[in-house]
Amino acid sequence: MEPADPQPGEAQATAAIARSPIQPAYLAKPPYLHTLKERIEVGRALRVTCPRGHQGDWTPAPNRRDPVDLVLASESGRIEELLPIRHGRMVSSPFAFFRGAAALMAADLATTPATGYTVQACGDCHLLNFGAFATAERRVIFDINDFDETFPGPWEWDVKRLAASVVIASQANGHRSADARNAARQAALAYAQHMEELAEMKALDVWYSYLDWEEIIATTADPVLRKRRGQVLQKAVERNAAAEFVRLAHFVDGKPRIKDDPPLIFHRSELEDTEFQTLIVENICRYRASLAPERRVLFDRYELADIAVKVVGVGSVGTLCAVALFFASEGDALFLQVKQVTPSVLEPYVGASPFESDGARVVFGQRLMQAASDLFLGHMVGVRGNHYYARQLRDVKVRPMVELFNPRNMADYARNCGVALARAHARSGDPAALAGYCGKGGALSDAIAAFAVAYADQNQRDHAAYLEAARAGRFEVHMED
Repeated sequence: MEPADPQPGEAQATAAIARSPIQPAYLAKPPYLHTLKERIEVGRALRVTCPRGHQGDWTPAPNRRDPVDLVLASESGRIEELLPIRHGRMVSSPFAFFRGAAALMAADLATTPATGYTVQACGDCHLLNFGAFATAERRVIFDINDFDETFPGPWEWDVKRLAASVVIASQANGHRSADARNAARQAALAYAQHMEELAEMKALDVWYSYLDWEEIIATTADPVLRKRRGQVLQKAVERNAAAEFVRLAHFVDGKPRIKDDPPLIFHRSELEDTEFQTLIVENICRYRASLAPERRVLFDRYELADIAVKVVGVGSVGTLCAVALFFASEGDALFLQVKQVTPSVLEPYVGASPFESDGARVVFGQRLMQAASDLFLGHMVGVRGNHYYARQLRDVKVRPMVELFNPRNMADYARNCGVALARAHARSGDPAALAGYCGKGGALSDAIAAFAVAYADQNQRDHAAYLEAARAGRFEVHMED
């Protein structure tokens, strides 16, 4: 395939970094003249303008927008026929509602106390957006794995959303209030403790650091969970492209086709149109142009065989997401997930995006925050103007079994998430400054836990309002089996 016109890519990313608010706050003199102590003091000074205890504050703003109105407004531009699936998932539980209401929490976080220190934020940092996956070197690591909302923003917002998700997930599992609060506290405490460790490390060592999933399994205290994690990892490792083909595709009249499973996987009727096929080829060329040159050589070994719409997680339902099947040769398949992205939910509260496309924004944020990113991670602006990014559909991906966690499991998993988030933030912010603010004691973690419990109560009220709106017929709901 020939490359299409240049897309927002490397040059735009370089320019974006120059315009980004992610800049060390202390660089009034050359960095080699700054001691670790001075960098820590930068963070400690932030306690004056934003005391750590204030991070526990949550009171709805007097002019807080109706939560149902805000959630429905965030669906603007999505595929209308898919929205009932999203609504059905969100009414099912407070936890599912929370996962789909990132825009609502972003609006709420914008009213809470913050230090003003900016990092590359995840933007939708809940505990199910972490997991294990394989790197190009075939290590299996634990990290953040969803970046649709990534944006430069306050570091606290990620920590608070993570902690709130821990409380809400604990409540869904029937844990005691004290256990839910403790799990949230452990997430924040692990974040602070690991940030202190990162502050002592050389910049390259911070960049090279990662969480080895097999080591996490080996050190899992609960023997039942340790065994279960080992079994799940083994199944994930065995789920290669050939196995994925058997699960997702078949041959029809000698041609490979993705299996339809409506309403979650289906082929669009226009797929057979010559004009639409030309559009797909052009979009693939645009995606190819975003890859590094050496990865284009690898991608060029593959040819597109089929593409189908695939409904994904709660937050993305209604955007145009697809799975594309490629072959390099007989029996050598590759599945790519293509996801439409819209502006980050953080953007209205922290400033305009420095990128020319939201696909470029997601790819940049993912590469910056993750310890290792997918070989085929790339982006494009489609012929029809939509913004997309693409990556492998699955590559030894392991989803956390949060629904099965007991209180001890939840607290341990929350700590893993806190460590992973600290490592991700330290790649764009100064870990010494962040460690200086967080401190060694429990002041910050106690405050974050208090916020998490209060916001979980708010989420319960918002979900109840959403459920009542569904009963009143304000929007259509499709309940999945």
